[in-house]
Amino acid sequence: MLLRLQTTARMLQVTAHPDDEDGGMLTLESRGKGVSTMLLTLNRGEGGQNKVGSNLFDVLGVLRTLELLAADRYYGVEQRFTRVADFGFSKTPEETFQKWGGHDIALGDMVRVIRTFRPDVMIARFSGTDRDGHGHHQASALLSREAFHAAADPKRFPEQIKEGLLPWQPKKLYIGNVCGFGANTCPDENYTLRLNTGEVDPVLGMSYVQFAMLGLRHQLSQGAGGWSVDPGPRYTYYKLVDSVLPPHILPNGHENSFFDGIDVTLPGLANRLGDDASKLPHLRSELQRIQTEIEGASHDKMASHAALPLLAALNHFEALVQEVEGSTLDTREKLDLLTVLREKREQCETAANLGMGISLEATIAPPKGPKETLPLEADALTVVSPGQRLIVLVKFHNGSKYALKIEKLSIESSQDWVTGTYKGDNRKFLKPGEDFYANFRLTVPADAPATRPYWHRDDPETESLNKIDDENYATLPFPPPPLKVHADYRITGRADLAIQGHQVKGTDGPSGAMTSPVLAPFLDESGKKRERALAVAPVFSVILEPGTQVISTNESSSKTVKVGVSSNLTGVEKGVLRLDVPAEWRVEPAKVPVEFHNRGEKQEFEFKIFPGNLKEGKFEARAVLESDGKRFAEGYSLVTREDLGAFYYYQPAVQRVSMVNVKIPADLKVGYIMGAGDDIPTVLKQIGMDVVILPAEKLATEDLSKYGTIVLGIRAYDTQKDLISNNSKLINYVSAGGTLVVQYNAGVADFNKGNLTPYPAQLSRERVTVEEAPVEILQPEDQVFHFPNQITTSDFDGWVQERGLYFMDKWDPHFAALLSSHDPGQPDQKGGLLQARFGNGTYIYTGYAFFRQLPDGVPGAVRLFVNLLSAGHEGPSVNRVSAH
Repeated sequence: MLLRLQTTARMLQVTAHPDDEDGGMLTLESRGKGVSTMLLTLNRGEGGQNKVGSNLFDVLGVLRTLELLAADRYYGVEQRFTRVADFGFSKTPEETFQKWGGHDIALGDMVRVIRTFRPDVMIARFSGTDRDGHGHHQASALLSREAFHAAADPKRFPEQIKEGLLPWQPKKLYIGNVCGFGANTCPDENYTLRLNTGEVDPVLGMSYVQFAMLGLRHQLSQGAGGWSVDPGPRYTYYKLVDSVLPPHILPNGHENSFFDGIDVTLPGLANRLGDDASKLPHLRSELQRIQTEIEGASHDKMASHAALPLLAALNHFEALVQEVEGSTLDTREKLDLLTVLREKREQCETAANLGMGISLEATIAPPKGPKETLPLEADALTVVSPGQRLIVLVKFHNGSKYALKIEKLSIESSQDWVTGTYKGDNRKFLKPGEDFYANFRLTVPADAPATRPYWHRDDPETESLNKIDDENYATLPFPPPPLKVHADYRITGRADLAIQGHQVKGTDGPSGAMTSPVLAPFLDESGKKRERALAVAPVFSVILEPGTQVISTNESSSKTVKVGVSSNLTGVEKGVLRLDVPAEWRVEPAKVPVEFHNRGEKQEFEFKIFPGNLKEGKFEARAVLESDGKRFAEGYSLVTREDLGAFYYYQPAVQRVSMVNVKIPADLKVGYIMGAGDDIPTVLKQIGMDVVILPAEKLATEDLSKYGTIVLGIRAYDTQKDLISNNSKLINYVSAGGTLVVQYNAGVADFNKGNLTPYPAQLSRERVTVEEAPVEILQPEDQVFHFPNQITTSDFDGWVQERGLYFMDKWDPHFAALLSSHDPGQPDQKGGLLQARFGNGTYIYTGYAFFRQLPDGVPGAVRLFVNLLSAGHEGPSVNRVSAH
């Protein structure tokens, strides 16, 4: 914080996805040089694959937002997003912009961030060329070039100007990926600035890039958990591509800093006024005075001795902010100054509080039992609902060497929660080492908004833009917590206080302030004490289980829909639950009375649905709970992990039903070995197939002969080491007459080194990203396209997000390529579905994205996957087709 107080430098880096960021550079600039740094990530990575679970799409976006925020704490940066979504891999920026509705939607959010944060320097992580690979990467750099000038043009996005977001022109724009990521050498002409992120910081005790890697490793869904960086020099390169300043390039064509040519000293703020300097004649001297205070704090090795000059600087910042606010400066000049001064005031407040050694804690009192007994997570008041009463326990600790006066203690919220004044010990003065306690009695207002993401997509599988439900929070990672506690304090009680030349006269010294979110403490399953920011949620959560269902048109029986309902209030809560289905369908029972008595109580209700027709199509069943004149039709679930923060994901109480004309083979038992996680087994069971989840750790002892087909889930070799060690058993199983279906893996090098296929084959990163890309059937006579379902090219209509990924690019002649597809302008990709007869059995590799298609109920994909499972089982023993 002391470093930051000594510079006004402000920097914005733009990336496409979580984990794209140059963490080493961000950490060097923020923690090593004190630069106020912001990371703008265009999307939340919701279209990627998940290496630690089956959650995909928007709930994955919430998880990756939490992961990125955990990494940001190491980088020392603020975080922002735009409203465009990750729709999966894109090979070109043209496809990316087409999916994102052109340039202006993402550009508008970028301009909003620039006009709000007002950075001196913009840095695109990527180059905007084919070298970047991913179309999202290229688009992020192209948009950065546009935003650099658009933010300064009042004619661009004028609605923002009307809101008070005035134009802003960053001084310099750099691009990255000019020498390849991780390169330690680079031609001079390719870059302007070279930074050594491998330099060791004495405070961190390691290099900047190593410290950043500790943060990046929180992004487990990206597979970053095991990443590390060896000690030693590590360089990152950037090229200056636009500037509104006179050239400041050294004779060798390079620069020493992103901020070469920019005055980033605190007194240098006065230079920005130009001819208007007379309107604030004391600005420079006041800034110089503040800088002297900060330098005095920085030179003292004892934090407690730094506190007084920092508090003095804080009071000067406060006075200066008020002076600028009341000045006759031009509106843009005023905003320019206030943006920096207000931030420095906040930084100075944080630094002063750290120097003082004070702390402010605000926690929710346990719902029952003595105060010293923490509840288990299930019983803790981590989430409250309208009408609920609670007590906030506040503790202010004076860890300083000075007597303090608590001048004000208050609860801050967008609404009035407080039902009375706080009850405390009423002491006005705190001696060094003493604590001040206060209790606030609160009631959650009836109209308190839920703590939820401010964005959503109605159909995440097909939509590439998020709808913003509350523009007040646009570009933020999440809405802020609903409650905070704020304390104002002042040093008092001594007239002879003199430290580092600071004389405090009278009984009142400099003042300070501190704010803290209200937290709910609890014990997790292991008995470890944890805490979570308080959240607000509706009284009832209503969730249909599962959220999707695939029904075969060849099955005339009813299907069961389970509705899970949980209550968040204590006391008798009654209502009526019903299931709304299409008009020609029937549901039993028509409605169900519900009654809850305890907070946290969960009940499950079953309905039977009878489809009114047996035609292919998509339908919806919606659950609605009506209670006390209110309607509840959505559910929420907690997204968290022990190493992350927490937030709630909301989804409509809807089950999407896909009617699919699919035939299944009789008497075929399938063993499914999960990988990173997918929902294919659930869909297979829904259409009537006999599927058993086979744990990889039991593979060594399992009798595989009882399975006609074994399926490896997505990324199974990447995530299940027991699978690799027992792979020969699977190959022997194929030789003995079994069918093995292997789905895609992302660890290309490990897969190819492992010799995991019965005949040589080489995995690649080739993919077909356009889900509408035509598919050619190369072996139309093969039984895989005829049993038990007839497959034609029309079965590839209606696929979602992508055709496939991680196709083979070389294979032994024993393999037959069954399908061919390619993205526009790209060569044919024939390695997405390979089949080989090995011994008496069948081996199949598929990179086609069935893990996305089957949960979405894409009819042709369901039929083709069933046929893959049936390959090699077309003989008399299983040639009967089940009535299902």
